[in-house]
Amino acid sequence: MPDPGCCCRVDYDAQFNDEEARRDLLAYRADGPDETTRRLLDELIAEGVEGATLLDIGGGIGAVQLELLRAGAQRTIDVDASAPYLSVARSEAEELGWKERTAYLHGDFTTLAERVEPADIVTLDRVICCYPDARALIGLSVARARRLYGVVHPVDRWWTRLLATLGNLGYRLFRNPYRMHVHRQALIDGLIGGAGFELASAHAGWFWRTAVYRRTGGGSGAV
Repeated sequence: MPDPGCCCRVDYDAQFNDEEARRDLLAYRADGPDETTRRLLDELIAEGVEGATLLDIGGGIGAVQLELLRAGAQRTIDVDASAPYLSVARSEAEELGWKERTAYLHGDFTTLAERVEPADIVTLDRVICCYPDARALIGLSVARARRLYGVVHPVDRWWTRLLATLGNLGYRLFRNPYRMHVHRQALIDGLIGGAGFELASAHAGWFWRTAVYRRTGGGSGAV
């Protein structure tokens, strides 16, 4: 996704490249989803995913998609700014026999949102922290969730902000326009709640917060 807050655009194909994608795939094949993704999946499955459609934004190698298909989801679409990750995700889904029930779209979700159909479940697993404009990303994505909205993002604490600041200094040193963002919890919850969702479950670890929200009614859905 392009970072409008930087002097130049992030090359997400280089930032999240083929080597990294294949390394993540091997780790997934060996050990399954990592801890935070597994927690997100467990909470979604507990809410019920049988026959559901999934929109997975920034889906990486496709772990959320594959696991929810195994749990009974009907169809998934992955929107990702990294072409190498999309390629690996597509190949893995095809190898596992899910080709007819998966779809892929390359690019910045905030610019592609109008082309993406609503889904029963929308997930952003460690994606909000990659994007500077939380209002646009969350507002547009939660508007496409019919029933459940699941996220993993950094906890809103001083130590995560410190680590993000130090990491971003390193990116600047190496002239890398990528930045990590720790968005305010009040902003995240306000945007999701304003779209008609309530918190169904949440777990705040040392660095990552995993949360699932359930639609309760209308809501303005305003960005």
